[in-house]
Amino acid sequence: MVERLNRLAASFERHWLAILVGILLTYSLLPFGAPVLKKLGLDSLAQMIYQPYKLTCHTYGFRSFFLFGEQFVYSRPEFEQASGIDTGTFAGLLQSRDFQGDEQMGYKVALCQRDVAIYFAMGVNGIAYALVRRRARPMPWLLFVLVGIVPIGVDGFSQLLSQPPFNLFAYRESNWVLRLATGGLFGFSLAWLIFPLIEGAFKPLPAEPRTVARHD
Repeated sequence: MVERLNRLAASFERHWLAILVGILLTYSLLPFGAPVLKKLGLDSLAQMIYQPYKLTCHTYGFRSFFLFGEQFVYSRPEFEQASGIDTGTFAGLLQSRDFQGDEQMGYKVALCQRDVAIYFAMGVNGIAYALVRRRARPMPWLLFVLVGIVPIGVDGFSQLLSQPPFNLFAYRESNWVLRLATGGLFGFSLAWLIFPLIEGAFKPLPAEPRTVARHD
């Protein structure tokens, strides 16, 4: 048992990047399979994608992509008009979360726009990192904050704090272009921060020089 675990650990150490890239790309692209399955009438299989993703993402319909319908994206007012859901209430937000689409609107992708951008960008940049991993260094923390944290923080928190129950300033709802851009920047920055750090953690420590005892 111990020997098997050691072999698994050694295999992960050799192939960790490929494993993580595979997980990231699967996680970001599998949600597009849910509307495909809905369109094919395979609802029970679609729910095997929709339901687990609700545990990790808000999946609001007005912040998600739609396939096979009139539009690829719906702004919040457009979503409310097309679906008949009032997203200004807590109950309405829950309905928006559960709403999976219909023949006219199309069927909802099981992951929100920003999360798709984050995880897909991390996966793609993991592939790019594999090409230069011997020379790559972690992104400096200040650059990570400026490129990765600040844009997504400004876009996300300005949206959150302008809406109920906070209402701290004029109402604002982001759009899909900003969600993709800020999510992509965060995923890009996080990849070039953590992949080199993981690489460094797997490298063996340099051996300490041996001291030769002197006999006078």
